[in-house]
Amino acid sequence: MSHSFRLALAPVVALAVLLLLVLTPSSARAAELKLAVVDVQRVVMNSEDGLRAQATLKKLFDSRQQELNRRQVDLQKQREDLDKQQKVLSKEAMQKRFEEWQKVAGELQQVFLEYNNELQKKEKELTSPIFEKVMGVIKRLASTDGFDVILDKATAAFVRTDLDLTDRCIQLVNVGATPAPGPTPAPGPVAPSAPKK
Repeated sequence: MSHSFRLALAPVVALAVLLLLVLTPSSARAAELKLAVVDVQRVVMNSEDGLRAQATLKKLFDSRQQELNRRQVDLQKQREDLDKQQKVLSKEAMQKRFEEWQKVAGELQQVFLEYNNELQKKEKELTSPIFEKVMGVIKRLASTDGFDVILDKATAAFVRTDLDLTDRCIQLVNVGATPAPGPTPAPGPVAPSAPKK
């Protein structure tokens, strides 16, 4: 499952957790739900690995952009030459030259699409392992600090700053260490628990 798909599901998961909190009868709220948030995108992009990935992508983008710019300038010059020759060439010759120019323009459009696909593929290739590493750190944080739920910050309309683990995650991703138990956030809302059978 790609990280973009998981990020797309995050609002649905957050809504389900909130509905569970609201709809669960108060008698079933025996345990306290310990919540936190992490800005997953920020951790991925601001980790050392993420910054390196961005630099690699920028180099690739810049080289592809230079090539596209050069070809676009050439295409523009060909069009200008074609316009200048319009009065000199026969209608048939002009039509043939215009069709050749259109073919080159179409090829350039295709190259642009190929470069765009290449960049997207490279971005996924570079960021997927970072995303998996970030998710591992988040799971370890949940385990070591006893969080029941850690949501993506993008899904929350408001979060107290003491519940935001983003900076801590960035540090942990950078050192690649197992998190030591951190400060316990202030108690949040009383959480639902499954009815005992």
